[in-house]
Amino acid sequence: MWMGPYSLINLLGLGIQSALIQNILLFYFLGMCSYLACSNTLKTANGLGLAVFVVLTISGVLNWCIHTFITGDGALSWLDRFGVQGSNINLSFLEFIIFISVIAAFVQVLEIVIDKFAPALYRSLGMYLPLITVNCAILGACLFSIVRDYPFFPNLAYVSFAGLGWWLAIALIATIREKLTYSNIPKQLKGMGITFITTGLIAMAFMGFTGISLDQIDQDDTYPLIIEESS
Repeated sequence: MWMGPYSLINLLGLGIQSALIQNILLFYFLGMCSYLACSNTLKTANGLGLAVFVVLTISGVLNWCIHTFITGDGALSWLDRFGVQGSNINLSFLEFIIFISVIAAFVQVLEIVIDKFAPALYRSLGMYLPLITVNCAILGACLFSIVRDYPFFPNLAYVSFAGLGWWLAIALIATIREKLTYSNIPKQLKGMGITFITTGLIAMAFMGFTGISLDQIDQDDTYPLIIEESS
């Protein structure tokens, strides 16, 4: 339940896979709305990227615990020891609602913290900070980890590195957009036009990792021992 068949090197490969090879934004194109709206400056992009990383990591862990112990198939079997037939209860139909509620609750807490300790960042993010609640990248990463049936620590590695990958993507486009401010761009492509083109080029660069799979597990790491008998 905690590590499963994964080793530490598998966790590292899984992290690299989720951050670079299957980047949640540049590979699945999830979370594009806040990515496009808050990538004008690197400072704002770093603030939002850090917020998404924290929310995705914490909510991913919480949602894994909810799926494992409450809403998953047979997850309530631990109630049997208290005399309740929990193994026959299936709450999977509530999973989407509970996952979104957990994300929304944690975003509200994070919003209060940022407003208290970083008011300038809070004002620069504006309405897009509460919209992290409906950021499809966060819910998508949580659901991906559930569908792939990751144990606890592989799930933690996946959601945290997926958040880092989203942060990396928005930091890259913000850096480029700052440079494009001083560039001679055709009038028709200024704004979202050149941003979409640049995003496509970055995604094509990340496509160079396609085909590399670092999250595979050797199901059988034992090798037959061949003994030659001399006649």
